[in-house]
Amino acid sequence: MGISRTGTASAPVRIQVSRTGRPALGARMKAKGLPEQNGVPQELPLDQIIVGDCVAAMNALPSASVDLIFADPPYNLQLGGDLRRPDDSLVDAVDDDWDKFASFAEYDAFTRAWLAAARRVLKPDGALWVIGSYHNIFRVGAILQDLGYWMLNDIVWRKANPMPNFRGRRFTNAHETLIWAARGESSKYTFHYEALKGGNDDLQMRSDWYLPLCTGDERLKDAAGAKVHPTQKPEALLARVLLSASNPGDVILDPFFGTGTTGAVAKALGRRFIGLEREEVYAKAARERIAAVQPLAPEAFAAAPSKRSEPRIPFLSIVEAGLVKAGETVIDEKRRHKAVVRADGTLMLGPAIGSIHKVGALAQGLPACNGWTFWHVERADKLVSIDVFRSAARSELAKAG
Repeated sequence: MGISRTGTASAPVRIQVSRTGRPALGARMKAKGLPEQNGVPQELPLDQIIVGDCVAAMNALPSASVDLIFADPPYNLQLGGDLRRPDDSLVDAVDDDWDKFASFAEYDAFTRAWLAAARRVLKPDGALWVIGSYHNIFRVGAILQDLGYWMLNDIVWRKANPMPNFRGRRFTNAHETLIWAARGESSKYTFHYEALKGGNDDLQMRSDWYLPLCTGDERLKDAAGAKVHPTQKPEALLARVLLSASNPGDVILDPFFGTGTTGAVAKALGRRFIGLEREEVYAKAARERIAAVQPLAPEAFAAAPSKRSEPRIPFLSIVEAGLVKAGETVIDEKRRHKAVVRADGTLMLGPAIGSIHKVGALAQGLPACNGWTFWHVERADKLVSIDVFRSAARSELAKAG
């Protein structure tokens, strides 16, 4: 996703940091920047970055206050020693302290703590996205389910330009996995099915996404040309997540904010964000980056109405309104099938009588058919879908209401 910016932020030099830390789970560092009275937050710190431990920061937020969470936690990559290319040059791999844990048990305890805190701040119909690799995503998924989250999908982000496997001893690691989970089994989560399908050439959006890594001008670098953060995610990935599972004005929480991709995309798409980041060096880079983002015009991201939420208009109402007349002939787009409209809103095809859907399916020899898009009528020597009349009826209904 190409985000419009007012200028280029000067990014700080990348340093070795300890983002997830080593304080014991019961002795977390306090998050800074939360407005409190008697220890209780008075309002959400919207469009702000809170510097501090993510669990402490989430525990300081009001419960049931966040619509969506996107989390890019440490992967616990377990890298041992330097990684070099065939020409013996050093690979800029993730070797920061924040990705190092003493054991799987320590990593699991950390994961359970932040996921539990995240679930508390989610609204009843909220959802969480978490991204990981084969090193950690299976452990994260098991803990998610243990805590009561309800799995919706796993998404495979297939990288257009993955890093090669330089040692030649394994397959090239060309993907990462995202888990999309509702807060609970009964959550009425947000999903913009029609919008995603429309943007995908009217095909259902699949669970494998082919997107490039974060490169070029989008990648934050210091004065020496080094990456500010080793695992910066592409804006296109975050845009697809937010467009699919949130609405304009929703509050998006990112507990591992890094250099602020979630905040930058949220601002561009008319969402509010809360960023939690342990290290000021990353938070500073994120603030400068987000300040330069120009929000899109509201019409560029306004949520399209879901067809399921639109009022039901029976075909009989179209006939009664005289938009399609009884006795008129309806025809398919390829002019292979014809049926007669009856006064009661049914169609007659030979001896068969039934709904626009049933007769459309019968004409094609199929088990089902969307009669609204299948049947057309002649208007001014052109075929017009009867769905046009349904849309017109809905517009009139909306004006009256």
